[in-house]
Amino acid sequence: MRLSIFPLPGAILFPALQLPLHVFEPRYRELVGSALAKDRLIGIIQPQRNSEGSPLYEIGCVGRIGDVEALEDGRYNIVLEGVSRFKLVRELDVTTAFRQIEAELIEDPKNEVLASVERAGFEFEAKRFAAMQGYSVDWDSVERLDDETLINGVAQIAPFDSAAKQALIEAKTLSERCELMIQLMQFFALRDDGDEIVTLQ
Repeated sequence: MRLSIFPLPGAILFPALQLPLHVFEPRYRELVGSALAKDRLIGIIQPQRNSEGSPLYEIGCVGRIGDVEALEDGRYNIVLEGVSRFKLVRELDVTTAFRQIEAELIEDPKNEVLASVERAGFEFEAKRFAAMQGYSVDWDSVERLDDETLINGVAQIAPFDSAAKQALIEAKTLSERCELMIQLMQFFALRDDGDEIVTLQ
């Protein structure tokens, strides 16, 4: 499929989850306007470097524009709803201000669940990680989430670098993503000289 893309470093989207975006650059305002006039679909994919025209990573996610607020000055506030992961086939030569690609949708397993020991291990590390970061979390609500919403939701918002985020979106199964999240939280929690948090680079 042909897909207009919004390359965002540090931002990933998972199917069935939402990503709010404030769109202010002229080319991406044009992108949103174009998507609204057609199928409301936008590809969220990370660039490999934070520079103009940077090569793209191979895996991203198609988002459908749900809520949209068009501001008087041409900016938009939109909420993208994750539809499907995709694999980049090739970038297209286009005349639009925004980039476009040919993409193949990825058929992900439906309604994946974790083994109880995986879920328990994840929740244990997540609680430790949240406490270390000073996050306030409603753990009763967390415990009511299904496995996919929990793992993918935390993966989407976790404060990891772009490479770690990309590894999470590329994980083929929920179980793999859960294991990777546990490793990342443990790695992130390592302390250097007792007080420095080590981040992935």
